[in-house]
Amino acid sequence: MRPRLTSVLLVLPLLLGGCGLFGGPTVKKQAGPVTAQGLYQSGVAQMNAENYKQAISDFDQVEEDFPFSPWATNAQLMHGYAAYLQQDYTGAIDALERFIQLHPANPDIAYAYYLRALCYYEQISDILRDQQATREAITALQEVVNRFPGSAYANDARLKIDLCRDHLAGHEMVIGRYYERQNDYIAAIGRYQTVVQDYQTTNHAPEALERLVECYLKLGMKTEAAHAGAVLGYNYPGSTWYRDAYARLHEAGVVTASAPQPPGGPGFFGGLWSAIF
Repeated sequence: MRPRLTSVLLVLPLLLGGCGLFGGPTVKKQAGPVTAQGLYQSGVAQMNAENYKQAISDFDQVEEDFPFSPWATNAQLMHGYAAYLQQDYTGAIDALERFIQLHPANPDIAYAYYLRALCYYEQISDILRDQQATREAITALQEVVNRFPGSAYANDARLKIDLCRDHLAGHEMVIGRYYERQNDYIAAIGRYQTVVQDYQTTNHAPEALERLVECYLKLGMKTEAAHAGAVLGYNYPGSTWYRDAYARLHEAGVVTASAPQPPGGPGFFGGLWSAIF
């Protein structure tokens, strides 16, 4: 359904703003009182060892015991990262939102927004289920794009937005097919039109148009079926969906010649998108 993010996260530290979130070179432990740096580096070590609960505890202790230390600011962000790695997305989002509110000018603020968006993205469910998490992911990812348009985070966010939109279109198609199998053609048409209107750049658009042809013909709406077929033929002339749609239209007597090349150019058929749907 979507690529795993492990490889992306492995390189994320390389994209940070250089404030030393991962503590720089390893420092040998020395006897003496606990310091902010020592606690912070302990948290990093625990996180690298995948002891995420202890890592979060160490990062929180930095903030509690040394609230005015620069290590405390870094620890807030690393709390969010450790919670993300632990797949505690709710806890990660809470930590990251707190960091964003308290440190809007921090050099790593773009990373905080991006990591928060990933938390929503990782919660996207199967297309058969409710898609609220997908919509929340799009909103969070779009905020990354809007706030940091030239960053590496924005580039990756744009790709993930496209994947989310394809996911939402797939959800609409599943529901539309269900209604169509139940002979509830009006409800099915509504779902397919949503794909055509809102997700026309996804891979689901040609199938949605072909299924509109099917449903319109079932309802005896030949003019609407012909228009849907024309849009399909213009935009996806070599697709199997267009060939299937044309065969249905031919069988219904809507067209009588072999599959035509659409006349009129982009202005004529392109206008059908808004005029019909």
